[in-house]
Amino acid sequence: MVPIKVLIVEDEPIIRMTIADDLTDAGFDVCEAANASDALAVLNERNDIRAIFTDIDLPGELNGIEFAHVVRDRWPPIEIIITSGHKRVGPAQMPSRSCFFPKPYAHADIVSAIKRMVE
Repeated sequence: MVPIKVLIVEDEPIIRMTIADDLTDAGFDVCEAANASDALAVLNERNDIRAIFTDIDLPGELNGIEFAHVVRDRWPPIEIIITSGHKRVGPAQMPSRSCFFPKPYAHADIVSAIKRMVE
């Protein structure tokens, strides 16, 4: 069975590495990016990303919500999870078929949500 590819977009290296390790341990194939520009470069190079886990507060031109909307417009099949420790967003602010997890989140909940979303 081919592992599901997940792109993590998080500017805090420790947080990014921790969730990447948890997703890898759960059987996912993980790519990482520190900002939306790097994440868009990954998406432009690969056609196998099935889910994205992005923070809202990202450095650069696009925040995580703006990035999620770009993803939904350009790559509609990709599932999206948005997170933040500082902001709360509702369905009206997020792209369709995305969900929000406030920080701190239980890593097992993120793993379960991705599995559910890509089934």
